Order: sequence, then C-alpha cells, then structure tokens
Amino acid sequence: MENFGKDLLRKIKSAELPGENAHGVFSPPYRPVFTYNEVLARNPKFAAVNILMYLKNNEWYFPLIQRTENEHDRHSGQISLPGGKREEMDQDFAETAIRETSEEIGIDKHYVRIIREMSPIYIPPSNFYVYPYISYTKKNPLFVLQQTEAVETIEFPVTSFLSLPDKPEIMALPSAGGHEVPVINFNGYIIWGATAMILSEFSQLLKNM
Repeated sequence: MENFGKDLLRKIKSAELPGENAHGVFSPPYRPVFTYNEVLARNPKFAAVNILMYLKNNEWYFPLIQRTENEHDRHSGQISLPGGKREEMDQDFAETAIRETSEEIGIDKHYVRIIREMSPIYIPPSNFYVYPYISYTKKNPLFVLQQTEAVETIEFPVTSFLSLPDKPEIMALPSAGGHEVPVINFNGYIIWGATAMILSEFSQLLKNM
C-alpha cells in the first residue's frame, strides 16, 4: 500500500504502459484487430475519456457513469468513463477529456490536472478512436450529472484495481448481443468492452509501479 501515498501521482506518470497486452485481457473474443493505418482508413471519429482521481476519506477514487438509455446510441445504458467526441474548439485530446468530464458529471475543469495519456483504443462498432487520460482534482467533487448523458455516478476505489484478475470473469450479456465477454464485476456493476480494456491497462499500470 506504500504506492498509494503522496507520491502516487508521480509514480503513475512515470510507469510503463502495458498497452495492447493489457487491452487484450478484456477484449471481447469477436473484436477484430486493426493496425493504426487500418483504423485511419476507416475515417474514425475521435474522442477522449478520463480516469479522474480524487481523495475521499484519505483514499483515492475515480468515477464511472452509467449512460442514459438511448436507442440511437450503441453504448446506451452501459457503464463507462466520462468522456466524448472531440470538438473543433478543443486544442488537443487532453482538453477534450477535461471538457467532457466537466459537462457530463459537473466537475469544475479549472481544478482538473492531467497526469498522463494512456494507450489509445479503437472501438469498431461505433468507429471511434479513443484517447484515455488519467487526471486528478484536489477539490472534492460534487457530481452533477448531465441527464442526457448519464443517470448514475459510481465511485471506484483505485485500490480495487490492484486485485483485478489476470483471467477475467466471463458473462453472456444482452448488451453484447448475447455473446460471452470478459467483464469487470464490481459490486454488481458490470463493465465490459472498451471501458474494461482501458481499466485493464490502468490496473496493470498500478500493479507495475
């Protein structure tokens, strides 16, 4: 537990990224693999998501959101990281991650500090190429949900990802078309797909510090 003291943020910033090896642990078995050039040839949309860390009762947490049900959204109702599509006004993907976090869960973006970028990930069903970030805020968050995007905020202790299994639980999910997919099951909250793949890299990064 000594890694979770005052120097946690510094250690996260300097840790080696596991990348595709970590993504693969929680990749759905039917997910195709694309090279970067193949992804670009598909003219993807670009987005960013954010693992926003904050201290609560002297322990580090970060929030996930349950998305609002929407028949036009492929990821409707799923649990995901706050984030969204890059806008022309965004200077870079880090700004996208901070802006979307502010819009979706009401965090004052002026208090958010980026620690580092993680490995980007392509999401074939929605044709999004996503840049994940790890950030932190010193100000205790007061979550205010953007109702068109999210219906619930779920607070996760960072330490819970130290025990993420190397061989994940497998479940058949209606949201995955009935396919059996690797999942993160946290107190009954089921996380799968790109979000689980990103959190798998976050978990391995923490374990390797």
